[in-house]
This record gives sequence, C-alpha cells and structure tokens, in this order.
Amino acid sequence: MKYINIDYKVPFYNFALEEYLLTEAPEEDYVFFYIHIPSIIVGKFQNTIEEVNKDFVDSENILVARRLSGGGAVYHDSGNLNFSFVQKVVKSDVNNFAKFTQPVIGALNNLGINAMLSGRNDIVVDDRKISGNAQCYKNGRLLHHGTLLYNADMNYLIRALKVKDLKIQSKGIKSVRSRVANLIDYMDTPMDIYAFKNHLLNYLRQTGDIEELVLDDDVIEKIERRAMSHFSTWDWNWGISPKYETEKTAKFECGIINVKMNIDKGCISDVKVFGDFFTSEDLGKLEGLLVGVKLNKEDLTNKLSSTDIGSYFNNLSNHEFIEFLISQ
Repeated sequence: MKYINIDYKVPFYNFALEEYLLTEAPEEDYVFFYIHIPSIIVGKFQNTIEEVNKDFVDSENILVARRLSGGGAVYHDSGNLNFSFVQKVVKSDVNNFAKFTQPVIGALNNLGINAMLSGRNDIVVDDRKISGNAQCYKNGRLLHHGTLLYNADMNYLIRALKVKDLKIQSKGIKSVRSRVANLIDYMDTPMDIYAFKNHLLNYLRQTGDIEELVLDDDVIEKIERRAMSHFSTWDWNWGISPKYETEKTAKFECGIINVKMNIDKGCISDVKVFGDFFTSEDLGKLEGLLVGVKLNKEDLTNKLSSTDIGSYFNNLSNHEFIEFLISQ
C-alpha cells in the first residue's frame, strides 16, 4: 500500500486527490489522512440546502463541499481526523464496510478504545458514533473514506448540520448530542490529533506493507487545478442538488411577504410572490427577473443590482429581500 503524506486543509483539494487516485493513478492501493478547516461535507446525492444550517454556516465562514461518495452530511474541523483508502477490489467488496473499517477499528482497539462497526456504516464506542464512512466505486477501484471525531467542536457540529428528526428517531435517541462522541474522551492518555494520526499510520505499518509515495509536481498541479475548476464551484457543491420546492414567509414594515419557489439545479425555475403588502409595480416583472438565477447571494445581488426592491415592497432594501430569499 502507498501512503501519501499530504497536508491539504481545504476539502476541495483532498476530494480532487481522491478522484485522481480513483480514476487516473497507477493501479496500486493508497491511503492518506487529512484534517480540514471547519467544513460541512455533503454526500454526492444530497440536496445541500436541506443538510446545512445555511445562516449559521455563512455567519461562521464554514465551507460547504460535496464529496464523490454517497451517504450523509458530516461536519469537519481541526478536531476531526479523516482517512481515505483507494484500493483495487472485486464487486463484492462494494458496501463491505466491515472490511475497510477493520484497520481503523483495530487501531482504536489497540489504544484500549472498545470501538466496533454498527449499523450500515458507523463506528461506535458505547453506542455513540465516532466515525461515519462512505464509498465510491469506479471500474474495479473503490474509494472508502471516513471521519474520526477526535476532539471536534460539538456545538458547531450540532448547529451547522440540519439532522432530520427521522434519522434520530430511527436510532431511538433524543438528540444529536447524545448520538455522537469524541474519541479523546475515551483515552486514558490523551494526545494531540497529529500524534493520533501517527498512531493510526504506525498501526497500518505493523499490519501490512506500507511505502510512502511522494506525488510528482505535475500530478499535484493537476489535482489543484481540478480542485479549483470543479470541487470548489457552486455548480458542484450546490447546483447539482435535485429539484425541490421551497417557501419563504416573513413580516416586514411593508407587510407579510410569502414567496414560493421551484429550484432546479440550484437555480430558480419558477417563483410566485404573495402577501398583504401594497405595491404600484407589476410583480410579474420581478418574478420574471428571478427565474433562472442561482439561489445564492452573489447571483441575486448582481441580477437585482439595477432593480429597486423598495418600489415593489415599500421601504424594503435589496439586501433585506435577498437575505429573505436565501434564508432558511
């Protein structure tokens, strides 16, 4: 197995590296670890807006990134260690989470932590989740990656994610806080997260042949180009969300405004404005302006830059209206 010692703190770069290892790299087995700045990572098939608390994420400058694999949304920060395996497999290995979490569980057991695989793809300690795992399979190669909550900020985790009640109820628990835990709380002798990473790596070395691989400069350049041209884009992280309907209602000085929108690929495909306000303008004109615009602050601001929203809704500023449209 080849170990790649790389230190990207921004998820776009690590996801581009995973894609390269999965689709272009020589057919070897690979492993690498990464620690991100505060980020929400959504699964490939998720509707991003339904998974994140956008107001909180925006106010705290938390990145939102979409990964290659399916599964649910997770929170990353400097107290979260992530691991990534890319290996040649047979088709029966797909969804075999027990096989690919075994080295991680073994390393945790080696520290005296009674970790085990639970349910579909979680590693738990005392029935509390400390790791979520996901996979992506392409042409005989499998990307298996996962999180390890080591010393993550649980308050940020809880506030940044919108966890569906159904997910909590299905596990018979009362809250997200009671469902998750940090590994450091189970350690007799706590260490910093980088020492913890080295423990995992040394355990892998003891249980198999591992050789460090230094990526060529041209490969790094390719990965970094891909990170910026694809994985960092709004189209990838927000725009590929499935069609959905959303409704916004709020009371302003001008009265109550109610907006119903259909969203397709992150863009407003249909919109209708209702309310008890008074206006001298044709609302159809405003609705027409909004159709086709990406539902984000920058695009809405640019589109409405030459429009006086106050002429539609008395004393309402463009900024207030845009914040209302993108609010949750």
